[in-house]
Amino acid sequence: MVFITNEYVFFASVFVISFSGVLMPGPLFAATIRQATKSKFAGVLIALGHAIVEIPLMVLIYFLLTQFTIPSIVRFAVGLVGGSLMVLMGIQTLRNRNKDQETQVPIKRDSLLAGVYTTAVNAGFILWWLTIGTTLLLNAQLFGLIGFSIFAGIHWLCDLSWYTATAMVVFSSQRFWTANTRLWITLFCVAVFVGFGVYFMWSALWPLVSNVI
Repeated sequence: MVFITNEYVFFASVFVISFSGVLMPGPLFAATIRQATKSKFAGVLIALGHAIVEIPLMVLIYFLLTQFTIPSIVRFAVGLVGGSLMVLMGIQTLRNRNKDQETQVPIKRDSLLAGVYTTAVNAGFILWWLTIGTTLLLNAQLFGLIGFSIFAGIHWLCDLSWYTATAMVVFSSQRFWTANTRLWITLFCVAVFVGFGVYFMWSALWPLVSNVI
């Protein structure tokens, strides 16, 4: 493995890789859209909830896992369990689409928890950190703890800026929405949750199926 030894080039690559990843529609993006209908600050809170899970994982990988090969059983479990929980999240979103928002958890806490939960059950997020993320962290080790801290800051600021901007746009534009628009937004979120969930489960099961075939 060839590492980038110039810190400026490395941090630039971290920005590009992180931002390209966050721009891809996924479960956290769908959760941001859903929560943004209730608060323009939902993106900030979701990014904070995301960080509550992501930063400890980064630290754990940096200090403990970068020298080990990730066992295939771990990838299998992450894909199967995470995918299943994501499908359940989609079903729950569909069931709760007509519930009065006033009866739900307070908006601030709800958005923060949405960031935590959506991140924790996102098999794609876990697998990204066990593969691409681990590779970046191995490179970050060349620059010590300061390099790791800058790496973590750049990565999270990409999340924060994108989800904050998304929530602001969604919240500001919703006065133009109709009941039909809200339904389509909900169906989009459900499709993302269920679609990614099924994909992660299938990705985990495919090696077993291919061996049988």
